[in-house]
Amino acid sequence: MKKSIYILGILPALILLMTACGKDKDANKQEADEKPAVKIATVVEREVSQLSEYTATVEAEKVNNIASQVPARIREIFVDEGMRVSKGQRLVVLDDVNAATYQLQVNTAKANLRNIQTDYNRALELYRIGGGTKQSVDQMETQLVNARNAVAQAERTLRNAAENTVLVSPISGVVTARNYDPGDMTGTMPVLTVSQVNPVKIVINVSESDLAYVKKGMSAAVKFDTYGSELFNGTVTMVAPTVDVQTRTFGVEITLPNNDSRILPGMFGRVELNLGSALHVVVPDQAVVKQPGSGNHYVYIYKDGTVQYVQVTLGQRLDDGYEILSGVPSGASVVVSGMGKLSNGTAVKVLK
Repeated sequence: MKKSIYILGILPALILLMTACGKDKDANKQEADEKPAVKIATVVEREVSQLSEYTATVEAEKVNNIASQVPARIREIFVDEGMRVSKGQRLVVLDDVNAATYQLQVNTAKANLRNIQTDYNRALELYRIGGGTKQSVDQMETQLVNARNAVAQAERTLRNAAENTVLVSPISGVVTARNYDPGDMTGTMPVLTVSQVNPVKIVINVSESDLAYVKKGMSAAVKFDTYGSELFNGTVTMVAPTVDVQTRTFGVEITLPNNDSRILPGMFGRVELNLGSALHVVVPDQAVVKQPGSGNHYVYIYKDGTVQYVQVTLGQRLDDGYEILSGVPSGASVVVSGMGKLSNGTAVKVLK
């Protein structure tokens, strides 16, 4: 009877103990279930091409201003802005009134030369037969030289006038400016501007830190807003030896073939140079979190069951992720999914 009473006495205690253990297990299970579930990826360093992009405007390889040496009235202009021209092509005809005047001067100088030549021959003949003096011959010879020089000067002036009557293009290119119309008098501005556009050149400004990696002859990839993602290949042809004191940058000239003349002066371009490679950590793009309202970027790093919110410096956007310049060590485990419920120091469970 006493034994039965003893068993009945300890039975409630056992039940309470078992109930308490069950509650602890349930609490532990619930706590584990409440941990945010994340997926992680291990990241390592790898060689990354160091691509730098620069903005630039297209410039003509050569620019020629077509103008008259003396003021004249324009009779005809055969081309307009945007038209392609060939070397030696007639572009402008000016009034030839000056050319006619200069031709008259040539005729007068030649007539004077003939008269002096006759007088010189007569003086020389008289001197030979003893009827003249050496001094007279020398004087006539001086006049003869001056008369010949006068003819040469008049002919040179006439040629210049003729060249300024019909203006031709000294190069093959594109007319990039037209400042007058037929009937206008020429002034201080050129009548036309012709630019050589094959090849074209692009000048970019390179920082001091990048200059050591830029070499003459290296290739350059160029894109233009006009042509979307189409790529044009150029070559670095000049690196300025001096720094611009205002911008602390160096000018670099890139030459670009332009056989079909699709690239025109004034176009906006973006130049990409490969400045070598560097060993940097690359993280999946899903791992990068941008802080709202700022330009800062962060990555959650997993270690020993918790995550740390680390600010990072991004490099290039790669096909499968981002180059990390600072903030994530090689071999680190970064969170790639499940960041919505995370904060700095959050305990997490890792999904396989």
